[in-house]
Amino acid sequence: MQKLSIIILTVFFVISCKNSRKENSEISQKEEIVIQTFPRPTFTLAEADKLIELPLHCVGTEYPYKPGETLESENDLVEPIAVHPIFYGCFDWHSAVHGYWSMLTLLKQFPEMDKAEEVRKILKDKITSENVKIEVAYFEKQINKSFERTYGWAWLLKLSEELHNWDDPLAKELEQNLKPLADIIVLRYKEFLPKLNYPIRVGEHANTAFGLTFAYDYANSIGDSELKQLIEKRARDFYTNDENCPITWEPSGFDFLSPCLEEVDIMRRVLSSEEFSTWIAAFLPQLAYGNYHLKVGEVSDRTDGKLVHLDGLNFSRAWVFYGLAKQYPKYKHLKNLANEHVAYSYPNLVGDSYEGGHWLGSFAIYTLNTLHGK
Repeated sequence: MQKLSIIILTVFFVISCKNSRKENSEISQKEEIVIQTFPRPTFTLAEADKLIELPLHCVGTEYPYKPGETLESENDLVEPIAVHPIFYGCFDWHSAVHGYWSMLTLLKQFPEMDKAEEVRKILKDKITSENVKIEVAYFEKQINKSFERTYGWAWLLKLSEELHNWDDPLAKELEQNLKPLADIIVLRYKEFLPKLNYPIRVGEHANTAFGLTFAYDYANSIGDSELKQLIEKRARDFYTNDENCPITWEPSGFDFLSPCLEEVDIMRRVLSSEEFSTWIAAFLPQLAYGNYHLKVGEVSDRTDGKLVHLDGLNFSRAWVFYGLAKQYPKYKHLKNLANEHVAYSYPNLVGDSYEGGHWLGSFAIYTLNTLHGK
């Protein structure tokens, strides 16, 4: 009888502890705590006049330069401008591409900028059919099939998409000039994605989810149903069954993209509302908590080209949070978290060292566009 009493008491104690832990867990998830409120970033002509200095400074700066190609022979030992007559500046090819995207985007949104005419002249002088032919010839070489896969590819399509969506005679001219290069990038996507058995889940250039996201936006804007359907299929193949993404492991030391949040960005595009709600509840359920917080990526040395990547991480996290909150009001509390990330990194942009200045402006502009719906 005494043993039975002990067993009953033990069972009661275990159940009580489990219930207590469950109740405490629910309270911690639901209770609203006082958190600091960060101001909503503005995107005005004054900011545009400052931001435009970053791409203007770098797109024509030939050196320092980091080539990303594989040399087939000594004949390939040429200056970058010889094979990339458009995208030879800004330290590397992909940064030059989104430097042009930055100039185009700011010109489109703020045509009254102080340096608007200078920007228009650069775009017209550089994005010519002759220069594009040389860029295309580089990509057509068999040895360069994986060049800039898929980060640079994604930004080239983002540039082309921006031209397509701007009702301006110059934009229409440049879009047609750039089209052969955009076409070969689309072809590369269509060749590569069916062969990619596993997604690349890193916080730098090769991240598959990021590469799919910009390409999906391009396909949607241009009306390329084949590319759009391929991306939808591969995103579902890669990410549908993902659960409990370990976002507390982030960031790695050189991240400028969040592996977890980049998945959110592509999946909110390709899944229906019902599918996405189910998916994200399993993938990152904590994002729904009103008191959810994610510490900003802290930069210890902005003159170090790798360590400054964490400023980029803060911007890319912010654009995911803004996009998610805009599409799904349930996540509107994440706007303040995004504001916090922007507040940490944005003040360091103008006057920053070249290690960050040659590319971070593009990340800031894309973040502000996502917030302000431009």
